Amino acid sequence: MIWVFQKIVGIPRIAAIEHPFGRPFGEVGDSETQRQVLKGALNTFSTAKKKGHIEHLPFKWHLEPKDTKWHPLTPAPIIDYMKRQGHI
Repeated sequence: MIWVFQKIVGIPRIAAIEHPFGRPFGEVGDSETQRQVLKGALNTFSTAKKKGHIEHLPFKWHLEPKDTKWHPLTPAPIIDYMKRQGHI
């Protein structure tokens, strides 16, 4: 499945990660996790063979989903725009 946002803006490849908004590389000060995530993303971008490639990185957030604040109270401008346009 190609994500709606990817189709709209034409993103050639995605390194997806299930981390909270604003923390795509991990917690502040956790340089080892940040390094691993960056290496995983760079590897995805260098090995993707075709347009629309999505790679789900194997990193998991350290808190249970029910204990994690995934999004800010106010959505990012792009999310607000996509909702108004009926894309999500």
